[in-house]
Amino acid sequence: MQISDNIIKHYLRNVYFINGHSYAGKSTMVRMLAKRYDMVFCGENYHDVFPRGELSRWKQPALSYFDTMSGWEEWLNLSPEAHSLWIQATSIECMEIEIAELIHRASGGKKVIVDTNIPPDVLKAISDYKHVAIMLCDPEVSSNRFFDREDPDKRFMMEQINLCKDPEATLSNFNSWLTYQNPNECDWEHTGFFTYKRTNYDDDTREEVLKTLAKHFGLTD
Repeated sequence: MQISDNIIKHYLRNVYFINGHSYAGKSTMVRMLAKRYDMVFCGENYHDVFPRGELSRWKQPALSYFDTMSGWEEWLNLSPEAHSLWIQATSIECMEIEIAELIHRASGGKKVIVDTNIPPDVLKAISDYKHVAIMLCDPEVSSNRFFDREDPDKRFMMEQINLCKDPEATLSNFNSWLTYQNPNECDWEHTGFFTYKRTNYDDDTREEVLKTLAKHFGLTD
């Protein structure tokens, strides 16, 4: 079964998407926009609401990888190329769950703001320019500052890296994922969507960015 794009677009008409680079401020902006404009908050990895026990290793092999791998050391030492391919496969599998979940969350009639991994080419089919924003930063910033933020997932990753046989080599490999340029990856600079590039990491620019995004989304006059 396949649902046509125009039908999905209708049911996602009150959903606003933010996509882009790690450490560009996506999660922060989604949280602030939800609070400031009384929107339904939908943070990163919202596909995790789908019960893991109902995933199929045949239909969702990438999402099921963590259930079949030998341990975290195996995953953390995937080559940048292999990791990138896994990310692409995961993104495709997550997309079905995420779209279904967004339709569910938007069914109450309130506007929804989402930190999404749905790729720009799909967003063009199921949304429009005024409902999508791309947030970017220098890829080296993602690598250098990835573990600066205190959140449970990043603490867990660092704990697992330190448990590996060669933590230093594993950390170096992990960082190489963040700077690896897949030749088939989306050209984030030229998606055709509204784009905000983060360049200032010394000053608190959250309110400035919030104002810019709110204006783009039509949340303010």
